[in-house]
Amino acid sequence: MRVFIAGAGQMGAGIAHVFALHGHEVLLNDVDEVRIRRGIEGIAKRLDREVEKGRLTELERGRVLEHIDPRPHFRDLEVDLAIEAATEDVAMKRDLFARIDENTSPDTMLATNTSSISITTLAATTSKPERVIGMHFMNPVPVMPLVEVIRGAATSDGTAQAIVALATSLGKTPVESRDFPGFIANRILMPMINEAIFALYEGVASVDAIDTVMKLGMNHPMGPLTLADFIGLDTCLAILTVLHEGFGDSKYRPCPLLRQYVAAGWLGKKTGRGFYDYRGTVPVAASG
Repeated sequence: MRVFIAGAGQMGAGIAHVFALHGHEVLLNDVDEVRIRRGIEGIAKRLDREVEKGRLTELERGRVLEHIDPRPHFRDLEVDLAIEAATEDVAMKRDLFARIDENTSPDTMLATNTSSISITTLAATTSKPERVIGMHFMNPVPVMPLVEVIRGAATSDGTAQAIVALATSLGKTPVESRDFPGFIANRILMPMINEAIFALYEGVASVDAIDTVMKLGMNHPMGPLTLADFIGLDTCLAILTVLHEGFGDSKYRPCPLLRQYVAAGWLGKKTGRGFYDYRGTVPVAASG
């Protein structure tokens, strides 16, 4: 299969990694060649770790990278599937979908890795809404086995069946969801993260205490504040905003502290500071 991926960041590069690992030809796109190259370099580093652990051979590593080609433009997209993996911004995604639609054939399936935005809304910008679907991978993509598959109002049975089969062939477990804000994963996860932030905001407990309770008391692999930093606080805020606006329910309102951190540019691990400070050798809980 020939796949076009729009977005070479953490998610897009991870998706490219998985497709290439399974022998598919990947065209990796972003706004400039520097970002594309950075994405490919990140894939190469992850593959190097797999070689070091004995999970891949050098030959297999080379073959994976050979299957990924930089594509800094949208021309001549003769592909079977195009996946949008851009920032969680509806206007940006709608623009990307319109451009991808213009440059692909009527038979090309169009998927979005959105974690919360309406598939129906994105599909409406295209000439083939029946071939548009949500394909929400989890982060980190090469490790996490789940893929949420979300039908829009016009998505055909054939498209849904093809994407479910494809996800399975990639070694993932596809779970189907209806097209509601946040789908399944983030409709459940984000209110939990938001409540943890409210607990910090209201002085209930410290960052360490909140995360420790959820790790030791609920057996979560990481605490909700650590997870928020890992996801990106800007992404958490974007998803909560979609939930709040989509349902009109105050239980989804983003915590003011989350808004404040995002306004300050404290977006989590990717900026060096969020609920933890990552600028040293070991993450340290931020004191505010």
